[in-house]
Amino acid sequence: MKNMSTVHKQDGFKSQWGFIMAAVGSCVGMANVWRFPMLVSRYGGLTFLLPYFLFAFIICQSGMMEELSLGRWAGSGPSGAFGKAMENGGRSRKIGERLGILPVIGSLCLAIGYSVIMGWVFYYAKMAVTGELTAMGQDMNVIGETFSAVAPEADNLIQAVQMTFETGGANNLWIIVGIAVSFLIMIMGVSGGIEKSCKMMIPVLYALFIALAVFMIFTPGTGAGYQYIFSLDPAGLLNPEIWVYAFGQCFFSLSVAGSGSIVYGSYLDDKVKIRRSAVVCAVLDTSAALLAMLIIIPAMASVGADLGDGGPGLMFIYVLPVFNSMGTMARIIVIFFYVAILFAGLSSVINLFETPINFLQEQLHMKRWKATAVIHGFGLIIALMIQPWTSQWMDTVSIYILPVGALTAGIMFFWIMKKDAAVAAVQLGADRPVMEWFYPFGRYVFVPLCVLCFVLGIAWGGIG
Repeated sequence: MKNMSTVHKQDGFKSQWGFIMAAVGSCVGMANVWRFPMLVSRYGGLTFLLPYFLFAFIICQSGMMEELSLGRWAGSGPSGAFGKAMENGGRSRKIGERLGILPVIGSLCLAIGYSVIMGWVFYYAKMAVTGELTAMGQDMNVIGETFSAVAPEADNLIQAVQMTFETGGANNLWIIVGIAVSFLIMIMGVSGGIEKSCKMMIPVLYALFIALAVFMIFTPGTGAGYQYIFSLDPAGLLNPEIWVYAFGQCFFSLSVAGSGSIVYGSYLDDKVKIRRSAVVCAVLDTSAALLAMLIIIPAMASVGADLGDGGPGLMFIYVLPVFNSMGTMARIIVIFFYVAILFAGLSSVINLFETPINFLQEQLHMKRWKATAVIHGFGLIIALMIQPWTSQWMDTVSIYILPVGALTAGIMFFWIMKKDAAVAAVQLGADRPVMEWFYPFGRYVFVPLCVLCFVLGIAWGGIG
């Protein structure tokens, strides 16, 4: 009987381009659309962007390369990869496998929270196509009440469950639609489902964002927005808060959590150049966030709006009156915007669900269809229950679980595995030797940054 690693390798990515599109899809999420422009606006254009670019380079050249290499070297997801790393370092394989369960849980929990938000996006995409969003015009009362009905809020998880059962859930249908679409993509496998869908969705996402960004150039009143984006306050660079939030946004945007990147790495063949792939993914992820910034900040500036009120409300409330004020093009703009967000969110959700699906296949030897059905079924039940508590759910996962997953993966690769094995794993498929500073940089810069992310997240109530 074939071992699970061989089975997964056979159902891996068929091309490096397909892998890159899937990896970019895992990074480009809805936070690129609402949180990144908000932070750029709040902390001052280039004053925020320069620290962000620095952290993107650091994480790309350490954490991203490490997780992709670890997955490919082990031919396994987090549990198997951590176990093999421990064994390579002369320690207990079983302990490593058990430690690898944490990032699997984190990925599943994040996928569940994302599924709720995806329900919102599916509903708004439907209203964009039917013209319901454009018909709201600039009436903030109607716009706000619509979002409040779709995304009610609860003070705690118990209250959220009670609200869901009492009201039947304001957004049940669209959560089901979102999870059903994810299920249909993922049941077709890695190459047949994930790779093919991302090769379609990600280019379309960029095409829509580019079209919207170009349109904003010719929209009256947007000049102040561009001027602000390219402004720099040298004194602001001394503000530690800017550096903390730039780091947090970059850390979570590039999806280093000891989960999805390791799984996608396990599906790679030996010819893929890890460093080149990591650089391309980081560049494309950052470019998507920059495109969102070049759409939202100029649009908000054209009507004198304030981006200080961020959060998901920026996507569903504050941009709508701005887009609806743009005359005959309003409906097309709104459709483009929500379809692009839909693709960004869906490509992230399938990456998050893939980690627990991979775990069930490897550790419990489930067939692909069964593992996919179990994870999506469980995810659907929990997503329907937590709807009014989604924000707190996502904060809990991002503060307490994801940084620990990234930290554990970093420790496994840079501290537990033998140095020769780690360097060889990164070097595999490359034309040139890996940079000499990669290993000490990962050991003494990236791993401590993971600790810092965890500590600051708890102290500041979330930084990404």
